[in-house]
Amino acid sequence: MERRNFLRVAVVGAAAAAFGGASWREALAAGAQPGPSPYGPLQPVGPSGLALPSGFTGRVVARTGQRVPGTSYTWHPAPDGGACFADGDGWIYTSNSEVSSTGGAGAIRFGPDGTVVDAYRTLSGTNVNCAGGATPWNTWLSCEEVDRGQVWETDPWGRTAAVARPAMGRFKHEACAADPDRGVLYLTEDVPDGCFYRFRPTTWGDLGSGVLEVLCGSSSQTSGAVTWQRVPDPDGSPTATRSQVPAAKRFNGGEGCYYADGTCWFTTKGDNRVWAYDAASSTIALTYDDSLVTSGSAPLTGVDNVTRSSGGDLFVAEDGGNMEICLITPSGVVAPFLRVPGQSGSEITGPAFTPAGDRLYFSSQRGTTGSSSGGITYEVSGPFRR
Repeated sequence: MERRNFLRVAVVGAAAAAFGGASWREALAAGAQPGPSPYGPLQPVGPSGLALPSGFTGRVVARTGQRVPGTSYTWHPAPDGGACFADGDGWIYTSNSEVSSTGGAGAIRFGPDGTVVDAYRTLSGTNVNCAGGATPWNTWLSCEEVDRGQVWETDPWGRTAAVARPAMGRFKHEACAADPDRGVLYLTEDVPDGCFYRFRPTTWGDLGSGVLEVLCGSSSQTSGAVTWQRVPDPDGSPTATRSQVPAAKRFNGGEGCYYADGTCWFTTKGDNRVWAYDAASSTIALTYDDSLVTSGSAPLTGVDNVTRSSGGDLFVAEDGGNMEICLITPSGVVAPFLRVPGQSGSEITGPAFTPAGDRLYFSSQRGTTGSSSGGITYEVSGPFRR
């Protein structure tokens, strides 16, 4: 499947009714609520060290400081945001390294049967590369989570040198998501009074120039119409980008970001929310808010990276919490999909599906050691809903 189609996966049936426009907001008017997972309860921890639903299997594909099996590449520290790219009959999983000075990104290339074919570095010498996003033209945008950090456009195949894209704004970046329907990219900012941005390239497919805009609305607004205003100085110096437009809406610690089917979902860790921006109507709404859970305890805490399956389910990784990836179904049920026990000093990062949608990759950034040298990257295979 081409990457463009992967990003713009068509949703049918219940998914279209729930996540395809205004009706999904009606389905989630009170926010997603705890309920039984469509995959059933988690089973006892298996050989991979993961607790998974029945019918699913896991394996470790890489460990920080060790060579990726079958290759000469030593897997990088603190693996973070990631994405998958089609590579003939196989695929590539690219992963950031969230450490200072030597951050960057690496990649693992898989054959059609899931065998590791190669692993290599795709970006070096950058700073605290946290999350990012894939483009429809098959590049990985690796984002620096530092003051006046940059977006770096990288080649998942490692054939072309990475290029900084300062026109996309210099701020404490977290994640980004491409909207090929409107020719824009959305970006989150990881500070307590951060903003939500969109970048309009002068030419779609070329991120060298364009206009950076910030979403505007009241600071307390959780639903309804919003607007966009241009950021006068994307360079962010001497005035930070988030401080240049007085009407900019504030978000408490922007994290993951993912676009599909007219909606951009993004998370904010400071208030444990999953937001949805409806690009057609230019409105926002809450998909999940733990303070709106009406019965029992909130199953999803420490929201972070987010992705979406071809069946329309959102998969949200936890930074802390009890180290779970939780799913939010189109019908508004939130439930654990997997758990990584015994790694409370870590966080789950980089969830991404293969183009075929039958394998999920992610990392435990600090593993059992609680340090950047303890990262573990996993693969989960099984009957994901299509």
